[in-house]
Amino acid sequence: MKVIDLIKEHQKTAFSFEILPPLKGTGIERLYQTIDTLREFDPKYINITTHRSEYVYKDLGGGLFQRSRLRRRPGTVAVAAAIQNKYNITVVPHILCSGFTREETEYVLLDLQFLGITDLLVLRGDKARHESMFTPEVDGYAHAIELQQQINDFNRGVFVDGSPIKVTGTPFHYGVACYPEKHEEAPNMESDIYWLKKKVEAGAEYAVTQLFYDNRKYFDFVERVRREGIDIPIIPGIKPFAKLSQLNMIPKTFKVDLPEPLASEAVRCKTDEEAAALGVEWCVAQCRELIAAGVPSIHFYTVSAVNSIREVAKQIF
Repeated sequence: MKVIDLIKEHQKTAFSFEILPPLKGTGIERLYQTIDTLREFDPKYINITTHRSEYVYKDLGGGLFQRSRLRRRPGTVAVAAAIQNKYNITVVPHILCSGFTREETEYVLLDLQFLGITDLLVLRGDKARHESMFTPEVDGYAHAIELQQQINDFNRGVFVDGSPIKVTGTPFHYGVACYPEKHEEAPNMESDIYWLKKKVEAGAEYAVTQLFYDNRKYFDFVERVRREGIDIPIIPGIKPFAKLSQLNMIPKTFKVDLPEPLASEAVRCKTDEEAAALGVEWCVAQCRELIAAGVPSIHFYTVSAVNSIREVAKQIF
């Protein structure tokens, strides 16, 4: 069943979460442990992130370095297939502009369709570490809406070179990202919402937010996009505050604010255990307010937060 149908047909607020493929060479068992930990809360779907390759430099001695490309977390397609096969849960691999050419994207679509995986989250993706600003691959895309168009063409039976697909399979359906506190590269919120509307017009069936800790910013964002005629589900993306270091890391990395009441309590924490307990308490209150407001689903980001998410889910699902 499509993600949009799973969301709409679930009478209560649905539960879902996002995972990362394992680091190259580390195996999939720990990822299965994450799923097993959260499986009791009936996840409607599981997102699997995709990661671009990066340049790495090997010291050859004598002042010489060899530059090569390394993908630290390969295997998104295989991980998605493994999860779907093992757990019979809908999987949603991320598909990116960042680090991929149009042809590489086409091969990913073909592989996913062969596997019967036809739900996607379509993203531009982050810039590479060595870049000062996002730069698309040669013969790649600069914007998610361009990637959407390739997927739409594929659904219509047209390859990226314009040639016909002789046998078409089940069409892809997809969601996109949105930002209650504005994407860091957007000049203003109006511009950000304009492009979200364009992505909806191009076929996005729902949008998942960047993580946030202030529900008022989510509610205000939803109100604004509704005024612009955007009527797709806006799914809140949530991650419990879990470590003392996140007091400074979260605003820097994700470009979101920590509300003053949360920040004030966090600075009083002496250990990560105290910080995690505070994060669970805040997240439970946050989720209860979102559920009371009738959000269709809550989507959890699991990195370094699996146990906290389980504690939150025990109280709200």
